[in-house]
Amino acid sequence: MSTQWFAVQSKPRQESTAKEQLQRQGYTAYLPMMTVRKRRRAAWTTSVEPLFPRYLFVNANISEQSLAPVRSTVGVSTLVRFGNVLRPVPNAVVHYLQQAETAQGAVPGEESWPFRAGDKVAVLEGPFAGLTAVFEGAEPEARAMILIELLGRQNTVEVPINALNAL
Repeated sequence: MSTQWFAVQSKPRQESTAKEQLQRQGYTAYLPMMTVRKRRRAAWTTSVEPLFPRYLFVNANISEQSLAPVRSTVGVSTLVRFGNVLRPVPNAVVHYLQQAETAQGAVPGEESWPFRAGDKVAVLEGPFAGLTAVFEGAEPEARAMILIELLGRQNTVEVPINALNAL
């Protein structure tokens, strides 16, 4: 019998700890991650977070390696079961997640702006605070070009990217 992937539920915010501890015990563990841009304290930041919060995968040959120690591993809450039955995750699913994660890391857009041209945005601060605009593009100096209707005309205005929020 070959190895199979099983879903593991971790304790809150302990996915990485669970992965590390499972690997120390000789299991192959996989924690799918994704790059996310979020607004924190009036600034856009990039962070890498678990794709499925509180879940990771462990690969084992259950005819040779017991999964019993997994449940008592630091950071692990339980193995995912359907009723009392432990069901493997299809290899194709885990393979797809690994490919998607690799492709995301290869895209030259990790530092990309949180908005795309044509997105409607709200201006949060500055002389245009409270107005709705259309995002046109961004400059390397963390400045955004937006289109605002003022005095019956469409005007292009440059504002700090942190002064915008998606609608």
